[in-house]
Amino acid sequence: MQITEIRVHLTHEERLKAFVSVTFDHCFTVRNMKIVEGNTGLILCMPSRKAADDSYKDLAHPITKEFRSYLESNVMQAYHEAVETHPAEALDSAAHEA
Repeated sequence: MQITEIRVHLTHEERLKAFVSVTFDHCFTVRNMKIVEGNTGLILCMPSRKAADDSYKDLAHPITKEFRSYLESNVMQAYHEAVETHPAEALDSAAHEA
């Protein structure tokens, strides 16, 4: 399975840096992944929903460590490219954090 498209939508929130949609093999898209600023750096969070017990359950997620690594590295690269391409949006986001 190959990633054929990554769309990054930068946000202006303190910890939430971007929403991401990833298309695989030109035929399957996963939306609402999130890039979040965690305590030790950026984290890719899978789309999830809130359960009745107030916990969150992933709707979709990688099964293998190798695929998770492949997905995370490609998404983070696309995120950094989006920040470089749209520095004003990244600065707006940083200004909201201060």
